[in-house]
Amino acid sequence: MVVSVKLLAHAAFQIKAEEKIIYVDLEKYGEAFEKADLILVTHSHTDHCDPAKIKKVRKTDTVIIAPDDCVSKIGGNVKTLKPGEEATFSNIRIRAVEAYNYKRFRSPGTPYHPKGYGVGYLITVEGKTIYHAGDTDFIPEMRQLGHVDVALLPSGDTYTMDNQEAAEAAITINPQIVIPMHRWNTKPEEFKKKVETESNIKVMVLQEGEEYQVA
Repeated sequence: MVVSVKLLAHAAFQIKAEEKIIYVDLEKYGEAFEKADLILVTHSHTDHCDPAKIKKVRKTDTVIIAPDDCVSKIGGNVKTLKPGEEATFSNIRIRAVEAYNYKRFRSPGTPYHPKGYGVGYLITVEGKTIYHAGDTDFIPEMRQLGHVDVALLPSGDTYTMDNQEAAEAAITINPQIVIPMHRWNTKPEEFKKKVETESNIKVMVLQEGEEYQVA
């Protein structure tokens, strides 16, 4: 079965497989109409967690996984996974992993995303593993992710990796496919050139509403 990965906006994605609909980091931009079986939130910043958009696609039996500080914001039954923890829902395995800044700071000594604030997710469905990195620098824990088929990596700088770092992360993780996200107004050509020159990884630069099918 084919697994489709659609960029909705910024860092928001829809993943479809096994007739299941998974959303990651829904925000106010990007169209999301289909009701969700599973919703994942990496952290509580408004460009990653929009309660109104979540409410729009939520069903009575939708499973929502989010960090602790998102629970009251979203409301209802929300599950949490800390880095290293995993759970399985309807044959979809989710493992939370670290996501944080150690070199980008809101003020001296205060990272934009301190360790423990947010997470990334490894999503395994139909035998394919998709890594949504969340907001993060190129961190040592990325070297221990294991097999990844598709990596969704932030590359917009300021709050996350820039093109150069994201390319280095991609080469280290070594997925089959990498999709840059959280790009802001940066141009992904630098990222694409470095990755494809120094590895056999395929870079897919998606525009909002475009999807890639993982066979």
